[in-house]
Amino acid sequence: MARLILFNKPYGTLSQFTDRGTADARATLSAFIDLPGVYPAGRLDRDSEGLLVLTDDGRLQARIADPKFKLPKTYLVQVEGEVGADALERLRVGVMLKDGPTRPAEVARIADPALWPRDPPIRVRANIPDCWLRLTIREGRNRQVRRMTAAVGHPTLRLIRWSIGDWTVAGLAPGEWRAG
Repeated sequence: MARLILFNKPYGTLSQFTDRGTADARATLSAFIDLPGVYPAGRLDRDSEGLLVLTDDGRLQARIADPKFKLPKTYLVQVEGEVGADALERLRVGVMLKDGPTRPAEVARIADPALWPRDPPIRVRANIPDCWLRLTIREGRNRQVRRMTAAVGHPTLRLIRWSIGDWTVAGLAPGEWRAG
């Protein structure tokens, strides 16, 4: 039977087990997970937090990571500025990025979620408001959510992957994992 691990990746951690070839070693999954034979199903940028699924099953790994399966990935996104109806609609129909148009996203403004504090905290600007979105995509381009919010005029301040399909990070503190 396939082994499946749900991990709450902390900010600043690489989505890999080693950091060879760099002068200054950065935090990796090996600081949190000591299970042989499991590998990340997809990536989560170093400056993003939240759910990372790991497995020892190559087919499952491909199914989770490959956009052709259209597995929904939901993010909680803190953005700069007050997002209006026009920007939300642009995200819902898809935005044009340098590498082509995105698929339509499901998106809604949400109240500030009750989350763990980020270390280090985001940079707060006294004169620029921010707000939170719940955004679901069914593809996974490099830094896609950040590029989408920037394309509609609202740069991302904090990005947390909350769920992939039915798997969620709910109940896991940063750095914690559980069997899925």
